Amino acid sequence: MLCPEQLTLGANQFMANTVQDWEFLTLLTNCTRLRTFSLQLNMLGGMLPISVANLSAQLELLYVGANEISGKIPFGIGNLVGLTQLQLANNQFTGSLPDTIGRLNSLQTLELQNNLVTGFMPSSLGNLTQLLNLYTHNNMFEGPLPTSLGSLQEIISATFSNNKFTGPLPKDIFNLSSLSDALDLSRNYFVGSLPPEVSGLTNLAHLYLSRNNLSGPLPNTLSNCQSLIELGLDDNSFDSSIPSSISNMRGLMLLNLTKNMLSGFSNNKFTGPLPKDIFNLSALSDVLDLSSNYFVGPLPPEVGGLTNLARLYLSQNNLSGPLPNALSNCQSLTELRLDDNSFDSSIPSSISSMRGLMLLNLTKNTLSGVIPRDLGLMGGLEELYLARNNLSGNIPKSLENVTSLYQLDLSFNHLDGKVPSWGVFSNASGFFFGGNLGLCGGISELHLPPCQPESVGHGLSKRHLTITLVTATAGIILGLSLMLVFFTMRKKSKARSTTIGGFQLMDDNYPRVTYAELVQGTSGFAADNLLGRGRYGSVYKCCLLLKNMMTTVAVKVFDLRQSGSSKSFQGECEALSKIRHRNLISLVTCCSSSDSNQNDFKAIVFEFMPNGSLDRWLHMDVHVSHQLQGLTLMKRLNIAVDIADAIDYLHNNCEPPIIHCDLKPSNILLNEDLVAHVGDFGLAKILSEPAAEQLINSKSTVGIRGTIGYVAPEYGEGGQVSSCGDVYSFGIVILELFTGMAPTHDMFRDGLTLQKHAENAFPGMLMQIADPVLLPTYVSNANSLQGGINTVEHGSNAIPSVMKVALSCSKHAPTERMCIKDAATAIHRIRDEYIKVIQNEGVVNAAYTARHFAETSRAAP
Repeated sequence: MLCPEQLTLGANQFMANTVQDWEFLTLLTNCTRLRTFSLQLNMLGGMLPISVANLSAQLELLYVGANEISGKIPFGIGNLVGLTQLQLANNQFTGSLPDTIGRLNSLQTLELQNNLVTGFMPSSLGNLTQLLNLYTHNNMFEGPLPTSLGSLQEIISATFSNNKFTGPLPKDIFNLSSLSDALDLSRNYFVGSLPPEVSGLTNLAHLYLSRNNLSGPLPNTLSNCQSLIELGLDDNSFDSSIPSSISNMRGLMLLNLTKNMLSGFSNNKFTGPLPKDIFNLSALSDVLDLSSNYFVGPLPPEVGGLTNLARLYLSQNNLSGPLPNALSNCQSLTELRLDDNSFDSSIPSSISSMRGLMLLNLTKNTLSGVIPRDLGLMGGLEELYLARNNLSGNIPKSLENVTSLYQLDLSFNHLDGKVPSWGVFSNASGFFFGGNLGLCGGISELHLPPCQPESVGHGLSKRHLTITLVTATAGIILGLSLMLVFFTMRKKSKARSTTIGGFQLMDDNYPRVTYAELVQGTSGFAADNLLGRGRYGSVYKCCLLLKNMMTTVAVKVFDLRQSGSSKSFQGECEALSKIRHRNLISLVTCCSSSDSNQNDFKAIVFEFMPNGSLDRWLHMDVHVSHQLQGLTLMKRLNIAVDIADAIDYLHNNCEPPIIHCDLKPSNILLNEDLVAHVGDFGLAKILSEPAAEQLINSKSTVGIRGTIGYVAPEYGEGGQVSSCGDVYSFGIVILELFTGMAPTHDMFRDGLTLQKHAENAFPGMLMQIADPVLLPTYVSNANSLQGGINTVEHGSNAIPSVMKVALSCSKHAPTERMCIKDAATAIHRIRDEYIKVIQNEGVVNAAYTARHFAETSRAAP
């Protein structure tokens, strides 16, 4: 038999389920030259045979990840003492991690994530002194972390999240100064305090301790972690105050302390004055949320130190005093929420210099004086809330010039005089003015009394009247001229601006990317790098130098000749800048520039998803690709959970809520672990605060929001955009995911739809319409053999259950649809119950065998 040094069989159609199907491994036990053996991204099921321990002791790389392998990790794995990389991730391994793993003294990377491994983590892991990367997240480990982990003096990255670890945090792990990438201990059951030894993580960039049962004060020694970029301590029981020393962590970009019992940060019990030191964290670039606490006293001028912050929330406290002029130094702010406090004095006109501000909320304070006219210079302002204050005087006519403003709430003040008629004032549904008894005029829909005309005295001489008319005429001409100059300059300024939709993207929050860099990174937007086309442009694979590292990204280049493409670009940039979730596509940056011909050029740069879209996996020709077969029932359930979580976040946990409006398989992208990410927010609708819990009217220039087959029926009938529309699209996507049939299939005509097709088959005939890949009779090619335990037999409850959820979501009437939160909960439960079936019965989602591979191996010379 031929014995190569490298045997790479990954990303194929190899199948296995029984011991006999794995016989090919026996053929390799005499290959002493074998250094690399890869079986990842296949359809291998059953148990990993013990014969794997008889592979060459010189084997360095063993990859079996992203299959459907179940059962225990073989005890003899420790015989492969030459291994430097062991990848077992994304399978269904059960049982405990064998203690023999500690024999692999040369191991540098151990990937165990996304399995069902249980039991205590063996202390022998401490013997792996060469280990650089340890990934154990998303398993079912329990008990305390072994103190022997403190011996991993070379470790760079370690993840233990989403397990069942208990006990106190091991102090030894905080002495690992080699940790420079990430230490993730979140989503476990750790108790006790955060020990002062955390100061030993001097080189760490990301520390996550969220969602545990940690308590006590935060140690001052945290400030020694000078390399931290992200610190997640949310959802614990930390108490006392925030140590002022945190302000010394000048590189910190994300700090999350919410849902604790601290004296500060949102939904805690912070009291006393605002900690001035926290405003020295100039690197904070996303959000600082101190809302819903008991802070008192003024907003200190040190707030001007937040020069890179995008969103500042101080709502629902007891803050008082005047608003500091230093606020205007926060030039990166897009949202400023100071509502529900006791701020007094007047609104400082310096706020108008914050040209990137999109939302300003000063509702429910005791502000007095007039509304500054200079607010009319804030060209990107979209929402302005000044209700329930003591403001007086006229409404500034300059606000008519803020063309982006669509929500203005001035209700319950002491305003008087004429209401302007243009801009936001021409939209009765976007302008709120109740409780101001002195207002008059405005558009007829406001139903305000007419303003009293200014009378001309009877004794005015004819000559005086003539002079007055001439002066007025000259003034009108001069005013029109100035307006013409103003709008011309404004238009030119917009053409040169690096802002998008009024908010700054080309600042320190996002890397600056030029047109030339995108041309170079895509080889001139070459067809070889084309990933796909959409209604508003094309997406290319691109290589960019980001953070001193060549990074593969995806670039969406907008075709500005298409009507609505510019608005789609603006909307997508805005939506992506407001969201952060593991199942949503991540924004890298935006580019608004000129191409080589000085034409406008707009592009969005995203993270790259190597496994493409869900649409490609569902509908690619099975004879051309293995991908269709690769979507087993387990993988589809995971994808359904991912999509549900993403939409649930957009609707219920995103502030403000976002309606996606174009959910479909081609907009759902899969990363290297087949984790789904919802993308393409070009049609998304961001809900304003007053409308967040209501249906909202969307008068979009892009026509019906959505894609035929997936768009909610009420949208086609001129109905209002709502979260119910997304739920309908979600239901159709789930039906397609488990039937393999697109709603635009040729068979769906004359009133028959995918939803009705599934409804007619439910529940007794569902297996007749289920994707053939999930059926036991499915054979991929002439070499495939039927046999083993199939996914339908053991997933017989899962498929009807998930289809029932999909049908509930895709009801014709919006009021009859399941809400997305309930749908997400149901699909999580269905997936978890299916995992229990796998654990209890020892079966996997691999319906077919790999006998043909074993036979081919035997025939090799």
